[in-house]
Amino acid sequence: MEVPHGPRTKSLSKGFEDMSRISSLSSPFLLGFDEIERVLDRVTRAADGYPPYNIERLARDEANPERLRITLAVAGFTREQLDVTLEESQLVIRGRQQDDKSRQYLHRGIAARQFQRSFVLAEGMEVQSADLRNGLLSIDLVRLQPERIVKSISIKESE
Repeated sequence: MEVPHGPRTKSLSKGFEDMSRISSLSSPFLLGFDEIERVLDRVTRAADGYPPYNIERLARDEANPERLRITLAVAGFTREQLDVTLEESQLVIRGRQQDDKSRQYLHRGIAARQFQRSFVLAEGMEVQSADLRNGLLSIDLVRLQPERIVKSISIKESE
């Protein structure tokens, strides 16, 4: 099946390997969003489903502002085997397990596994905390309230 090619389309040429899509950022009113489109493409291609995760909104309470919590199921990983970093606007979570060569398995159903999961954070989002408990890694994110800026632009009169 061929899809019309435009400046921001991809063709569906070899089965399901390439999905066809037209950019939602191609409006003439959205200028300078090319980098966002590239980040979205990279994140959607990198998602393999492991580890599974939840994203929830937590209401404001006396001690904390409203926040988002990303919870990843990382059973079998220790704190030393997990790495949480902020790389520009991406929250990157990596897990690395090593095979224990000293063990002799009669059956091996639980493999040592590595993963990398990335989340693109909006401007103003900050990592508040990360906590590993009962095989669940929870990362809390808060959005700092930006200053509201109103700027008047003077209009020059040309002759």
